[in-house]
Amino acid sequence: MSGRPHRTLRLLPWTSPEAKPCFLITDEGGGPVSRLADIREATQLDMADRLLAHADDLLPTATEAQLRFLAERLAEALRDILRVAESRGRTTFGDGSSERSR
Repeated sequence: MSGRPHRTLRLLPWTSPEAKPCFLITDEGGGPVSRLADIREATQLDMADRLLAHADDLLPTATEAQLRFLAERLAEALRDILRVAESRGRTTFGDGSSERSR
């Protein structure tokens, strides 16, 4: 076993201004950017949950305009949640193994 720090590659829950993925190389303890990403992911999950509850209430009586707006917000939330899921499934370590194989 090497004395090198245990490194992970993390997909961040935001993209660059060019809409490209952003990654963070961090150690086990994380750091300020890792904690910020954790907060952002938790916020995205909470917002998606609240939006889904709102959709359940709104759907029976929604107008066409409300449905369109709701569909756009749900699509945004789904993109965010899929990014969180991809990030959590993609985590790799400095030795080339993935979180799934540990």
